[in-house]
Amino acid sequence: MTFLDYLIPIDARTALMGRMMRKLGVDKQLKIVPDNVAVTNRAVDRCRACGHQDECSTWLDEQQQADDPPDYCRNRDLIARLQHAAGQR
Repeated sequence: MTFLDYLIPIDARTALMGRMMRKLGVDKQLKIVPDNVAVTNRAVDRCRACGHQDECSTWLDEQQQADDPPDYCRNRDLIARLQHAAGQR
């Protein structure tokens, strides 16, 4: 595996996290939470360590609207907290 082969999946996983946050309407909330850089970095790390990239991509493609992420989402708790803070719950 080359270094580039390593980076491409990381970028794809980071993109999945961004899509998930937008799909669930918490992307703007994530940007304004206290210590948002650290919170975002931890969320990216959780997403990068997930083994459900194909399932996640398919789920995101198939959902027109969603209230909750899939059960396997490693950022599920963070998303729930962001939704609560935004008054979505």
